[in-house]
Amino acid sequence: MAKTILTNVRCFAVAVDLTSNSNKIELSSEVEDKDATNYGSQGWKEVMGGLASAEISGEGQWEAGDPSKVDDASWSQLGGVGPWSISANNAAAVGGLAYFTSAMRSNYALGADVGEIAPWTGTAKSSWPLVRGQFAHPPGTARTATGTGTALQIGAVPTGKRLYAALHVLSAAGTTPSLTARVESAPDNTFAAPTTRLTFAAATAAGGQALRTDGTAITDTWWRIAWNITGTTPSFMFAASLGVQ
Repeated sequence: MAKTILTNVRCFAVAVDLTSNSNKIELSSEVEDKDATNYGSQGWKEVMGGLASAEISGEGQWEAGDPSKVDDASWSQLGGVGPWSISANNAAAVGGLAYFTSAMRSNYALGADVGEIAPWTGTAKSSWPLVRGQFAHPPGTARTATGTGTALQIGAVPTGKRLYAALHVLSAAGTTPSLTARVESAPDNTFAAPTTRLTFAAATAAGGQALRTDGTAITDTWWRIAWNITGTTPSFMFAASLGVQ
């Protein structure tokens, strides 16, 4: 991506799209530096990498009144762990750059001076590695039947690495609606004989899930989201992210 003005950043916090309630999203990651200096260091400080962590912080305009609003979601998520996905100014387009992790909502604040637009601020701290991957399903497309998503060339998974997946179910409608999403891989983009690598628990309401493979090498380089939908006149809105870390 070239230099860019931030106008289309999307932030998905578990089951909530914070895009229309946020005007600042910051994502940071760090690795602790541990002092390993010794008499063989020739007078120079030596360091080793310790524990890694990531943090998501945001702020914007406060709204409340239903589970899709920032206040309702922040109160219900405080202290809880779930998936967070951030777009890189690409409006969460399929194949667009995504940064995502499983994180704990660690704080939430609201309120300001009289006459100001009511604000909110909040922070989430990582419980899993921060993954640089791609969006695998667009948040603005309603799904009413079983189907498959766009094939993405994310690459093979080396031994010791994992394929990470985040699912954000933003809404569910209909009578007894159920969405069971899965992650499939294949050696090429035809997906002639796909292999299911991860399966999310059935979702019947808004919510979020994060999964990862077990660290075994996977030679397939193409990946996609697929889903089964059941119920009477079901309709789901959801976003998904995939990446190798």
